[in-house]
Amino acid sequence: MRILAKPLFLAMLLVASTAIPLARAGAAFAPTRVDGSAGSTTAVARWQIQASDKAQQGGAEISAAGFSTRGWYPVSGRATVMAGLLENGAYKDVFYSDNLRAVQVPDASGNLFVNPWWYRTEFTLAEGARGLHTLLRTNGMIASADVWVNGHQVAGHGDIAGAYPVHELDVTRWVHAGTNILALRVHPGDPRKSLSIGWVDWNPTPPDNNMGPWRGVDVVRTGAVELRFPQVMPALSLPDLAHAALTVKVQARNLDTMAHEATITGEVAGVSLRQTIHLAPGQTQTVSFSPGTDPGLDLSHPKIWWPAGMGAHPLYPLEMSALVDGAISDKASATFGIRSVSSNLTRQGYRQFFVNGKPVLIRGAGWAPDMFLRDDPRRMEAEFSYIRNLGLNAIRSEGKLEDTRFYDLADRDGIMILAGWECCDKWESAAKTGGAPWDASDEQVAKDSMASEARLLRNHPSVIGFLIGSDNAPPPAVAKMYVDTLHAEDWTMPIIAAASDQATAETGPSGMKMAGPYAWVPPAYWYADKLGGAFGFDSEVSAGADIPRLEDLVHMLSPQEQQALWMYPQTRQYHASAAWSPFASIAPFDTALARRYGAPRSLADYVAKAQLENYDNVRAQFEAFNAHMGAANPSTGVIYWMLNNAWPSLHWHLYDYFLNPAGAYFGAKKANEPLHIQYSYDTRAVMLVNQTSTAERGLQAHIRVRNLDGSVRYEQRLRDIDLAGNGTRQLATLPTPAGLSRTYFVELELASADGQPVSRNVYWLSTQADELDWAHSNWYLTPVTRYGDLTALQSLPAAANEVRATMRREGSESVVTVALAVPASSRAPGLFQHVSIRRAAHGDLVLPVLWSDNDVTLWPGESLTLTAHYGAQDTTPPVIEVGGWNVPTWSVPVTIENPSGALQGTNH
Repeated sequence: MRILAKPLFLAMLLVASTAIPLARAGAAFAPTRVDGSAGSTTAVARWQIQASDKAQQGGAEISAAGFSTRGWYPVSGRATVMAGLLENGAYKDVFYSDNLRAVQVPDASGNLFVNPWWYRTEFTLAEGARGLHTLLRTNGMIASADVWVNGHQVAGHGDIAGAYPVHELDVTRWVHAGTNILALRVHPGDPRKSLSIGWVDWNPTPPDNNMGPWRGVDVVRTGAVELRFPQVMPALSLPDLAHAALTVKVQARNLDTMAHEATITGEVAGVSLRQTIHLAPGQTQTVSFSPGTDPGLDLSHPKIWWPAGMGAHPLYPLEMSALVDGAISDKASATFGIRSVSSNLTRQGYRQFFVNGKPVLIRGAGWAPDMFLRDDPRRMEAEFSYIRNLGLNAIRSEGKLEDTRFYDLADRDGIMILAGWECCDKWESAAKTGGAPWDASDEQVAKDSMASEARLLRNHPSVIGFLIGSDNAPPPAVAKMYVDTLHAEDWTMPIIAAASDQATAETGPSGMKMAGPYAWVPPAYWYADKLGGAFGFDSEVSAGADIPRLEDLVHMLSPQEQQALWMYPQTRQYHASAAWSPFASIAPFDTALARRYGAPRSLADYVAKAQLENYDNVRAQFEAFNAHMGAANPSTGVIYWMLNNAWPSLHWHLYDYFLNPAGAYFGAKKANEPLHIQYSYDTRAVMLVNQTSTAERGLQAHIRVRNLDGSVRYEQRLRDIDLAGNGTRQLATLPTPAGLSRTYFVELELASADGQPVSRNVYWLSTQADELDWAHSNWYLTPVTRYGDLTALQSLPAAANEVRATMRREGSESVVTVALAVPASSRAPGLFQHVSIRRAAHGDLVLPVLWSDNDVTLWPGESLTLTAHYGAQDTTPPVIEVGGWNVPTWSVPVTIENPSGALQGTNH
């Protein structure tokens, strides 16, 4: 994200009353049992940690058997120091209000995080594993670590440094059967001074700067010959997709002091591979297989991996082994997909991606992990279910790069990944932003980081490119190093100079724009032909504030902060952005909300208006890029800033930290429907968008323009509409009917040839257009000189609604069906009705949950059926809660379907 003058640390207050409790004395600690077979990898499951100013012994003593860890903190295998302290209850509710300020941060007096921390663990090796080597694999260290095993120092912090480099240490001579001790002295991180992880203005910087083995440490067992870095490079024939030539590579390394013959075998796509090599002592050799050596690797009619919406996402396994003297020495495996990815520049100079020879509109959002880098597989799975449900096809990672699980999920779901380095700290200090200049050791860490990430990413069909810069392209020498390193690791995807409009000699122009905004603009902004309008590839852009639902605001803001949110828009909110950032106040959003919808009368009124605003604006952003993908200056990609948050935030998300879908979520979901009908703010055109590769025939459309009172001022029905795959079509241009109320509605419906509903879209609009002062735009905002008038929505009478809900079980899921209707006798439409599921009346929300649709508007006599899927957790029937803009909130019990489909009970 582009930002000016970016110091990374908040001036957090040190609160003396917030003391860290003693760890549980004598807490049981089970050693990690290491798989004793050749080719095994065992992750360190648990550590005990302690600050070095409290544990002042040396590494030899701490890594010796019998050392007392009384008073140390037991933590999980991938915990940073702060994450570990949170696991031990050291701080309470750090995400509530400004409690995080109370956590001690590095200062001149020397406290918790300014000195190294010790990580200590035990692991057991089985008896009788003669000839096996034991390796320690560190998968990234913030910022660096000294390593001891059983009293011996085996590496220094100059060797194990950087958030991303993977390092292997052969510790065979220092380990033995039975219990072994591993100790790390982890040195503090500072993203201004080390190539670690920084947070810019996304949220406060973690007090410990994420210090620790954040991607974990593995114990690897192998024979004399180790296999590393297996990869498959598919060359797909275009455009027929009829053949794929596979090249398989693996690195074989002789760990012994004597030469070995090794037979490398493998199985891929039904093809058996075999090759015998000679390895001198300590020698490393890359073993390759291709159609030239193994004709079966030229596959006919392969299964092709496609992005979400364009086809299936099949994957192939690769299994490899090394045999020495007839016995397994090591094993290696990988999963890959067969697809082609490329990119070029449009005539206007913007980047266009092609997958399997087909152009694709990138519809994505920016990824954020938990700010303490906590490892939570269930949460990550839930977030990917949201990405699928949102209809997105891509994620951009601006640093904070994830581990294999993340990319495996993306492969499975067809979600394209644009990975890259981050901005605004030492990663870009060699360019234009603050931080210490690079020295030779930094250059080595950067090179090791690039090589490690290339090996991690290159087999994943979801990965479609790497941005070697974010807000700024790297300087020439660094750019050349990155590109050379990627090529040395057989990188075949596009390499992009930066997320901004910059270039390097090796990559050429980025073809990206980073023109803002990051703060509120009206929905019509996105249809403009300038700045962040829907043309070209916009690498990060949104209208800024995304306000969570009321129950989440109560969980994250104090009563005083809640009051300030709706009464005092100039107040700088701790949960909006870093204190020095222009985004710490969400005044542009609040001003627009009051001018367009009316001044908030309470927090609940503020939240209700914010949901309409977020829905409308997020929908418009994605719809504008949809509408323009076939324009003269086409849109080729948009990355909503952002997808999620690293902590509870008032800014930049499609779903909040609590995984509670709100207006922004359902606006994005609506815009990204596979087959979609939409309104254009610039031309008043009604358009169809087909995000799939399948052509549609005989569609039907129903268009209505309604006054505020619901009366129809204009109506049109269209039939026998054909729509090509991966394309758009304009259906009509709406007139401005005489006698139209100042605030009015547009209702659009699309049905299949047989009349089945396909897409439904409702807009609330004003005859008074928003007007923008383009000449006074800055990097994050375009001022507004006149606001649209939607205040009449406040005068809508209360609407009646009818709700019936049933629930059934489908395997491990509960499926709730909600029939929602506004009776013909209602005095008004039911505007923006939101449906939630609670475990009981006034109980906890059921989250995460996947809705077919939500935040819906119905006129008298209309009905709609919504479905929700969530993980089955208990047998108690849930309660449906329904409310809306002008619909009082009420609860409805759910009727349970028995396995035969019959209903149990009469709750309706």
